[in-house]
Amino acid sequence: MKLNEAALQDKAAWKKAGFALPQFDRNQVREQTKKTPKWIHFGAGNIFRAFTANVQQDILNAGKADTGIIVAEGFDYEIIDKMYRPHDDLSVLVTLKSNGSIEKTVVGSIVESLKVDSQDAAEWKRLKEIFCAPALQMVSFTITEKGYSLVNGKGEFTDAVQQDFLNGPAAPISYIGKLAALVFARYQSGKLPLALVSMDNCSHNGTKLYNAVSTFSKKWMENGVADAGFDAYIHDRSKVSFPWSMIDKITPRPDDSVKEMLVKDGFEDVEAEVTSKHTYVAPFVNSEETQYLVIEDWFPNGRPNLDAGGVIFTDRETVDKVEKMKVCTCLNPLHTALAVFGCLLGYTLISKEMKDPELKKLVEIIGYKEGLPVVVNPGILDPKEFIDTVLNVRVPNPFMPDTPQRIATDTSQKLGIRYGETIKAYLASPTLNVTDLKLIPLVLAGWCRYIMGVDDSGETFEPSSDPLLAENQAYLANVKLGSKGPFHEALQPILSNSAIFGVDLYEAGLGKTVETYFAELVEGPGAVRSTLKKYVNL
Repeated sequence: MKLNEAALQDKAAWKKAGFALPQFDRNQVREQTKKTPKWIHFGAGNIFRAFTANVQQDILNAGKADTGIIVAEGFDYEIIDKMYRPHDDLSVLVTLKSNGSIEKTVVGSIVESLKVDSQDAAEWKRLKEIFCAPALQMVSFTITEKGYSLVNGKGEFTDAVQQDFLNGPAAPISYIGKLAALVFARYQSGKLPLALVSMDNCSHNGTKLYNAVSTFSKKWMENGVADAGFDAYIHDRSKVSFPWSMIDKITPRPDDSVKEMLVKDGFEDVEAEVTSKHTYVAPFVNSEETQYLVIEDWFPNGRPNLDAGGVIFTDRETVDKVEKMKVCTCLNPLHTALAVFGCLLGYTLISKEMKDPELKKLVEIIGYKEGLPVVVNPGILDPKEFIDTVLNVRVPNPFMPDTPQRIATDTSQKLGIRYGETIKAYLASPTLNVTDLKLIPLVLAGWCRYIMGVDDSGETFEPSSDPLLAENQAYLANVKLGSKGPFHEALQPILSNSAIFGVDLYEAGLGKTVETYFAELVEGPGAVRSTLKKYVNL
């Protein structure tokens, strides 16, 4: 079986092999989408294919929509040329369930694919046609947090962005410059309303998108390459919106074990492509079954009925509470704890860590006992049930090929949100005592131990990439496995850094506790395991 429109005509073969097929007329949906496009999505990667595209497929299957999604790729055009168009914009979703079963779905809700290339006249013309269509309701994004940045590592506007500021919307070359130019075309078509919806996994994502687009409208106005009305249009809440959202679904890189299962089932198009920009993309995506998407209900031109597919629409305050619940307590801190200690203990799969009694107990105590008391219940999702699902269904899923090494990437940039907010909440609480936190400080000590790049058996390993890795390793350069404390001089520059932890741990009353834990963790080979056993069983 090949992944293309012609091969799908043999429905019996696909069904015999266990594939669920689109239950709608793709040609009819494609034609209706061209006439009245309602939704275009920027970012042709795996989270979009595994999550939102499948949500729209379910809605189409139920007969509750008559248009599909147009996808636009603005970073790596080869994804369109090598993966989307050769397969008629189809993809296969393999859902890896925690009970060991899998679901295979041919997703056909994407009915057109485009390259966001202002130098390609045909592609650019088609994008402008879509943006000028009165029916268009939503432009959504999964372009990663970096995609919204206009600056380089020094905080200066990039050369491409600076050129676009001067040259205006005619032929932009930067990502956000091209987006702003397309929105400008919509403005010129009658100031038509539109929602720009970031679905990226970052805090206050809508504001990040707003800041980027509004910077362009302001600069273009200042430089005289766009009129002041465009800037007013961007700032008119009744015309252009930038809703916040919270998305949650683990979608690892396509895995070889999944590829083998598909081959056994007769599916032939399994080979991945690695583009010149090092994007790894395959005709199939694999993901967990659990998913959440909560969006601020702010749509000036109406919105697609994604709620019919399980998406939750609510107010901004609730989106913020859900995001904080996930990132500060109920998922991300538990992931980071498993990442740090998983690397130290030699694990290469997160799921296997949940069979380790000490690690399992570690994250249970951090989630239920230390974190849950300071969570603000958002009302639409129950925090305890969320943690239950994380610890009993999602993380232990043996079919999810997720690694502690991946999750440990950029940890210094995450600790302030994942643990610092809980520490602040304890400090601010009239009924809670911050010194009652025992295992969150142990994770912070474990991270300092991880920075040394020596595992619990005494073997060296390469820590995952992190912008502060070299700096923090330098502070610990004289600490070796078996060294005797005190370690205050080595640890003080790290633990007092509120840019890392969100607070100065000494001022918060936890610095000495972390130092004590660290001293135990470096006593010698096996010290990480013995320290974990000691403190999770207190």
